Amino acid sequence: MEIRPLTPEEQKYTYAQSMQLEGQTGCIGHLRGDFADSGYGFYTTWFDHRAQWKTDEFKAELDTVINELREDKGLLHNRYDMRAFARRYPVSAFQGNYCTEYGFRADTEKHAFLFRCNPTRDDYNFYCYCYVKEWLDRHIGRTEQGIRFIDSGYKELFRIPDGGKIIITSAWGEKTELACRYIDETHTEVGNNLFHICEFAERMERNGATYEPKPPEQPQSQKTPKHKNYER
Repeated sequence: MEIRPLTPEEQKYTYAQSMQLEGQTGCIGHLRGDFADSGYGFYTTWFDHRAQWKTDEFKAELDTVINELREDKGLLHNRYDMRAFARRYPVSAFQGNYCTEYGFRADTEKHAFLFRCNPTRDDYNFYCYCYVKEWLDRHIGRTEQGIRFIDSGYKELFRIPDGGKIIITSAWGEKTELACRYIDETHTEVGNNLFHICEFAERMERNGATYEPKPPEQPQSQKTPKHKNYER
Protein backbone atom coordinates (compact mmCIF):
# COMPACT_ATOMS: atom_id res chain seq x y z
CA MET A 1 0.00 0.00 0.00
CA GLU A 2 1.30 3.43 -0.93
CA ILE A 3 0.94 6.34 1.47
CA ARG A 4 1.84 9.89 0.47
CA PRO A 5 1.57 13.41 1.90
CA LEU A 6 -1.67 15.23 1.25
CA THR A 7 -1.75 17.99 -1.33
CA PRO A 8 -2.82 21.44 -0.06
CA GLU A 9 -6.15 20.94 -1.82
CA GLU A 10 -6.75 17.66 0.03
CA GLN A 11 -5.88 18.94 3.50
CA LYS A 12 -9.24 20.63 4.09
CA TYR A 13 -11.02 17.29 3.64
CA THR A 14 -9.52 15.98 6.89
CA TYR A 15 -12.01 18.07 8.86
CA ALA A 16 -15.78 17.86 9.26
CA GLN A 17 -17.69 19.02 6.20
CA SER A 18 -21.25 20.18 5.67
CA MET A 19 -23.85 17.61 4.63
CA GLN A 20 -23.74 19.09 1.14
CA LEU A 21 -19.99 18.55 0.82
CA GLU A 22 -20.19 15.09 2.38
CA GLY A 23 -22.60 14.14 -0.37
CA GLN A 24 -20.51 15.71 -3.13
CA THR A 25 -17.30 14.00 -2.00
CA GLY A 26 -18.69 10.63 -0.91
CA CYS A 27 -17.61 10.97 2.73
CA ILE A 28 -18.43 7.65 4.39
CA GLY A 29 -17.28 8.54 7.91
CA HIS A 30 -14.18 9.10 9.98
CA LEU A 31 -12.06 7.30 12.54
CA ARG A 32 -10.59 9.19 15.50
CA GLY A 33 -7.76 7.71 17.52
CA ASP A 34 -5.08 8.27 20.14
CA PHE A 35 -2.12 6.44 21.64
CA ALA A 36 -3.00 7.11 25.31
CA ASP A 37 -0.71 8.87 27.76
CA SER A 38 2.04 6.31 27.27
CA GLY A 39 2.16 6.83 23.51
CA TYR A 40 1.85 3.07 22.96
CA GLY A 41 -1.87 2.46 23.39
CA PHE A 42 -4.35 2.45 20.53
CA TYR A 43 -7.89 3.66 21.08
CA THR A 44 -10.29 4.51 18.28
CA THR A 45 -13.86 5.71 17.76
CA TRP A 46 -15.77 5.52 14.47
CA PHE A 47 -18.26 8.19 13.33
CA ASP A 48 -20.73 7.55 10.50
CA HIS A 49 -21.32 10.31 7.95
CA ARG A 50 -23.07 8.50 5.08
CA ALA A 51 -23.66 5.02 6.42
CA GLN A 52 -25.28 3.83 3.18
CA TRP A 53 -21.77 3.68 1.66
CA LYS A 54 -20.27 1.69 4.55
CA THR A 55 -20.24 -1.58 2.64
CA ASP A 56 -18.56 -4.82 3.70
CA GLU A 57 -15.94 -4.12 1.02
CA PHE A 58 -15.21 -0.71 2.52
CA LYS A 59 -14.97 -2.09 6.06
CA ALA A 60 -12.50 -4.74 4.92
CA GLU A 61 -10.39 -2.12 3.13
CA LEU A 62 -10.40 0.18 6.17
CA ASP A 63 -9.21 -2.70 8.38
CA THR A 64 -6.43 -3.50 5.90
CA VAL A 65 -5.22 0.11 5.72
CA ILE A 66 -5.22 0.60 9.50
CA ASN A 67 -3.52 -2.74 10.17
CA GLU A 68 -0.75 -2.03 7.66
CA LEU A 69 -0.11 1.39 9.18
CA ARG A 70 0.01 -0.23 12.64
CA GLU A 71 3.09 -2.23 11.70
CA ASP A 72 6.52 -1.41 13.17
CA LYS A 73 7.67 2.12 12.19
CA GLY A 74 4.31 2.76 10.50
CA LEU A 75 2.34 5.98 10.79
CA LEU A 76 -0.04 4.48 13.39
CA HIS A 77 2.38 2.17 15.24
CA ASN A 78 2.70 4.52 18.21
CA ARG A 79 3.01 8.25 18.89
CA TYR A 80 6.81 8.23 18.62
CA ASP A 81 6.83 6.43 15.28
CA MET A 82 4.14 8.82 14.04
CA ARG A 83 6.38 11.77 14.88
CA ALA A 84 9.37 10.15 13.18
CA PHE A 85 7.25 9.22 10.14
CA ALA A 86 6.00 12.80 9.78
CA ARG A 87 9.52 14.20 10.04
CA ARG A 88 10.55 12.13 7.04
CA TYR A 89 7.97 14.02 4.98
CA PRO A 90 8.28 17.75 5.80
CA VAL A 91 5.87 18.58 2.97
CA SER A 92 3.13 16.81 4.94
CA ALA A 93 3.05 19.59 7.58
CA PHE A 94 0.31 22.19 7.56
CA GLN A 95 -1.18 24.67 10.01
CA GLY A 96 -4.15 23.12 11.80
CA ASN A 97 -6.68 24.82 14.05
CA TYR A 98 -4.18 25.35 16.87
CA CYS A 99 -0.94 23.55 16.01
CA THR A 100 1.09 22.08 13.18
CA GLU A 101 -0.48 18.88 11.88
CA TYR A 102 0.59 16.32 9.28
CA GLY A 103 -1.52 14.97 6.44
CA PHE A 104 -1.24 11.69 4.51
CA ARG A 105 -3.37 9.78 2.02
CA ALA A 106 -3.68 6.06 1.34
CA ASP A 107 -5.83 4.69 -1.50
CA THR A 108 -7.45 1.39 -2.30
CA GLU A 109 -9.16 0.63 -5.58
CA LYS A 110 -12.42 2.36 -4.64
CA HIS A 111 -11.72 4.35 -1.49
CA ALA A 112 -9.48 7.16 -0.27
CA PHE A 113 -8.28 7.42 3.34
CA LEU A 114 -7.11 10.90 4.38
CA PHE A 115 -5.19 11.15 7.67
CA ARG A 116 -4.70 14.25 9.81
CA CYS A 117 -2.06 13.50 12.44
CA ASN A 118 -0.95 15.29 15.61
CA PRO A 119 1.75 13.37 17.54
CA THR A 120 1.15 15.33 20.75
CA ARG A 121 0.45 13.89 24.18
CA ASP A 122 -2.94 14.69 25.76
CA ASP A 123 -4.65 15.13 22.43
CA TYR A 124 -6.31 12.99 19.79
CA ASN A 125 -3.45 11.82 17.61
CA PHE A 126 -5.16 11.12 14.32
CA TYR A 127 -8.32 11.44 12.30
CA CYS A 128 -8.91 9.29 9.22
CA TYR A 129 -11.59 10.62 6.87
CA CYS A 130 -12.84 7.98 4.45
CA TYR A 131 -14.19 8.74 0.98
CA VAL A 132 -15.45 7.17 -2.21
CA LYS A 133 -12.25 7.88 -4.16
CA GLU A 134 -13.84 8.69 -7.52
CA TRP A 135 -16.23 11.23 -5.99
CA LEU A 136 -13.58 12.94 -3.88
CA ASP A 137 -11.09 13.30 -6.73
CA ARG A 138 -13.76 14.54 -9.13
CA HIS A 139 -14.88 17.20 -6.66
CA ILE A 140 -11.34 18.36 -5.88
CA GLY A 141 -10.64 18.62 -9.61
CA ARG A 142 -13.65 20.88 -10.08
CA THR A 143 -12.60 23.19 -7.24
CA GLU A 144 -9.56 24.25 -9.29
CA GLN A 145 -11.73 26.77 -11.14
CA GLY A 146 -12.30 28.61 -7.87
CA ILE A 147 -15.47 30.10 -6.38
CA ARG A 148 -17.13 32.72 -8.55
CA PHE A 149 -18.65 35.87 -7.12
CA ILE A 150 -20.86 37.96 -9.36
CA ASP A 151 -23.12 41.00 -9.18
CA SER A 152 -26.88 40.77 -9.57
CA GLY A 153 -26.46 41.20 -13.32
CA TYR A 154 -24.33 38.04 -13.43
CA LYS A 155 -21.12 39.95 -14.13
CA GLU A 156 -18.13 38.20 -12.58
CA LEU A 157 -16.42 40.34 -9.93
CA PHE A 158 -13.71 38.00 -8.61
CA ARG A 159 -12.86 34.40 -7.76
CA ILE A 160 -11.34 32.93 -4.63
CA PRO A 161 -9.87 29.47 -4.03
CA ASP A 162 -11.92 26.81 -2.28
CA GLY A 163 -11.68 27.54 1.45
CA GLY A 164 -10.76 31.19 0.87
CA LYS A 165 -12.50 34.07 2.65
CA ILE A 166 -14.50 37.11 1.67
CA ILE A 167 -15.07 40.32 3.58
CA ILE A 168 -18.67 41.55 3.67
CA THR A 169 -19.19 45.21 4.53
CA SER A 170 -22.71 46.03 5.71
CA ALA A 171 -24.64 49.19 4.80
CA TRP A 172 -23.54 50.70 8.15
CA GLY A 173 -19.87 49.78 7.70
CA GLU A 174 -19.59 46.63 9.82
CA LYS A 175 -17.14 44.12 8.34
CA THR A 176 -17.52 40.33 8.55
CA GLU A 177 -15.06 37.69 7.34
CA LEU A 178 -16.52 34.42 6.14
CA ALA A 179 -14.87 31.30 4.76
CA CYS A 180 -16.32 29.90 1.53
CA ARG A 181 -16.44 26.40 0.10
CA TYR A 182 -16.91 25.33 -3.49
CA ILE A 183 -20.02 23.24 -4.13
CA ASP A 184 -20.34 23.48 -7.91
CA GLU A 185 -20.02 26.12 -10.63
CA THR A 186 -23.07 28.05 -9.46
CA HIS A 187 -23.31 27.21 -5.74
CA THR A 188 -21.10 28.02 -2.78
CA GLU A 189 -21.17 27.89 0.99
CA VAL A 190 -20.60 31.27 2.59
CA GLY A 191 -20.00 30.66 6.26
CA ASN A 192 -22.63 28.09 7.24
CA ASN A 193 -25.09 29.02 4.49
CA LEU A 194 -25.51 27.54 1.02
CA PHE A 195 -26.19 30.00 -1.82
CA HIS A 196 -26.67 30.07 -5.53
CA ILE A 197 -24.13 32.72 -6.56
CA CYS A 198 -26.87 34.91 -8.07
CA GLU A 199 -28.99 34.58 -4.92
CA PHE A 200 -26.03 35.73 -2.83
CA ALA A 201 -25.42 38.76 -5.09
CA GLU A 202 -29.08 39.77 -5.00
CA ARG A 203 -29.24 39.46 -1.22
CA MET A 204 -26.13 41.60 -0.75
CA GLU A 205 -27.50 44.26 -3.11
CA ARG A 206 -30.88 44.25 -1.37
CA ASN A 207 -29.16 44.73 2.01
CA GLY A 208 -26.85 47.47 0.73
CA ALA A 209 -23.78 45.34 1.47
CA THR A 210 -20.57 44.95 -0.52
CA TYR A 211 -18.17 42.00 -0.66
CA GLU A 212 -14.56 41.51 -1.65
CA PRO A 213 -11.91 38.79 -1.43
CA LYS A 214 -9.73 38.67 1.66
CA PRO A 215 -6.01 38.42 0.85
CA PRO A 216 -4.48 35.02 1.73
CA GLU A 217 -3.54 34.75 5.39
CA GLN A 218 0.06 34.37 6.52
CA PRO A 219 0.83 31.16 8.45
CA GLN A 220 0.15 31.59 12.17
CA SER A 221 2.69 30.73 14.82
CA GLN A 222 2.19 27.42 16.53
CA LYS A 223 -0.11 27.59 19.54
CA THR A 224 -0.20 25.45 22.67
CA PRO A 225 -2.50 22.44 22.14
CA LYS A 226 -5.59 22.12 24.26
CA HIS A 227 -5.89 19.35 26.83
CA LYS A 228 -8.60 16.77 26.27
CA ASN A 229 -10.19 14.06 28.36
CA TYR A 230 -9.83 10.62 26.83
CA GLU A 231 -13.06 8.88 25.83
CA ARG A 232 -12.90 5.14 26.06
